[in-house]
Amino acid sequence: MTPFWGELVGTMILILFGAGIGAGSTLKGSYAKDAGWIVTTIAWGLAVTMGVFAVGSISGAHLNPAVTIGFAIIGEFPWSDVPIYIAAQLIGAILGAALVFFHYLPHWKATEDPGAKLGVFATAPAIPHTFSNLLSEMIGTFILILGLLFIGANNFTEGLNPFAVGLLIVVIGMSLGGTTGYAINPARDLGPRIAHFLLPIPGKGNSNWGYSWIPVVGPIVGGSLGAVCYKAFFLGEITVGFWSVLGVSVILLALAYVFGKKQAHEMESRNIAS
Repeated sequence: MTPFWGELVGTMILILFGAGIGAGSTLKGSYAKDAGWIVTTIAWGLAVTMGVFAVGSISGAHLNPAVTIGFAIIGEFPWSDVPIYIAAQLIGAILGAALVFFHYLPHWKATEDPGAKLGVFATAPAIPHTFSNLLSEMIGTFILILGLLFIGANNFTEGLNPFAVGLLIVVIGMSLGGTTGYAINPARDLGPRIAHFLLPIPGKGNSNWGYSWIPVVGPIVGGSLGAVCYKAFFLGEITVGFWSVLGVSVILLALAYVFGKKQAHEMESRNIAS
């Protein structure tokens, strides 16, 4: 198996289990209905663990464009392979989401709420707030990439690394995931969102494309910042990349603040007018 297929299969496994718990705990008629946030976060952690076990020896099991880009920025991964990995991750995420759709086939029609159906596939903010939502995704992915790097710096008994990574996902979900649903992975959100758009899901509603840029841009920038900060503060190597990523992060957050404030003002004006 090539690294391309490794990333595709690993990401497909990740989404099959991750979106699968979303469907099981959300859709009507499922025995797992209302399983709760604790079950969801544990399931996502185990989903990552299984994906890493499946293809770690083949592709390194990035399973996440933010990981691939973050590692490339600090020289831990060749830039020439980045497009191949990201393409594989996105395709794998779409296929994993499609498998979840078919697995729960009769449950979509039984569930009336279109928002609940979209929530199986893609993330959404608990409280819509452009600046805070973007910052949440950046912080979550910052600690994800930082965590992957400091976990990798330790010596584990053979086979335990994937469990450590899975526990990292669990604690991020439990501690930081309540604001936006912790995409922390552009492929994890965009791939299933595309699947939601394309699949014939009864009464599915729209795919909320207006929000979709946040779980893509936020993780990429936050993950890149986590990678350069690891190199700067753990290894003592402050590079041009560190200042570049830090500058982009500050500018992006400033623009999100201004745009979000303007958007909130426009919504308030429309509400008053109506």
